[in-house]
Amino acid sequence: MQLTKYSDYSLRVLIYVALRRTGELSQIDMICEAYNISKNHLVKVVHGLGQLGYLETVRGKNGGVRLALDPSDIRIGDLIRQTEATLSSFDCEHPPCAIVRVCRLRGVFAEAMKAYLDVLDKYTLADMVRRPGSLRDILIS
Repeated sequence: MQLTKYSDYSLRVLIYVALRRTGELSQIDMICEAYNISKNHLVKVVHGLGQLGYLETVRGKNGGVRLALDPSDIRIGDLIRQTEATLSSFDCEHPPCAIVRVCRLRGVFAEAMKAYLDVLDKYTLADMVRRPGSLRDILIS
């Protein structure tokens, strides 16, 4: 199960923003520098996280982003479901597979995906920033 860069960057942005003091704004440039990520990619991710309700965006010269939800209310599984374009790992219809009517692979992979998401649902953003000191030392100067 491989995540897209979009989901990866979404998690990184939320971790970074969660490490800031409550209500403190984070600028995209700061996040780009911390993770060495392209600003073009990050702008899209931040915009998407705002639309999904994870981030509050403040425009203007002194603008930035901050969490719109408490970190304990952001489940990692939910975020992945919302940021991954498709979580199905098997396409038996295109091109049509000769054994699709009797094959069990689709069911096995569906079961594996459910287990994967069940594990992610056990964790929240708060769990990811449980040791904020060491993360802050690395990410926030």
